[in-house]
Amino acid sequence: MTATTVSATRSPARIALYALQVVLGLFLAVGSGLPKLFGEASAVQIFDQLGAGQWLRYLVGICEVAGGIGLLVPVVAGLAAACFVALMIGATVVQLTVVHAFWYTPVIIGVLMAVVAWVRRAEIVALFRR
Repeated sequence: MTATTVSATRSPARIALYALQVVLGLFLAVGSGLPKLFGEASAVQIFDQLGAGQWLRYLVGICEVAGGIGLLVPVVAGLAAACFVALMIGATVVQLTVVHAFWYTPVIIGVLMAVVAWVRRAEIVALFRR
């Protein structure tokens, strides 16, 4: 490894990207996904309001936990972020049309995930070429 390679992998921007991924990953896996899987009362209530059944709560919880873990694995972090963008679009629509509260939270998370996906777009392409 050359000095240029070492400085490129430890640049402040790269460190900030990893920190963002860790914070988002932990927030979504532990703070959002696990409560859905364990049947936290407000999560159950929101999915009751949707009328789609509690199976959707489990599905979203599994996606959030798996995606949160995926953000911590460099090989799939970009793909996990891109999938979260799609999930946050759906969450924003639900918040605006059904729940009528906190619509800005999925928007902010979606934008941050889009940044991660954009920065890691070359890794997403490489993943699909394998």
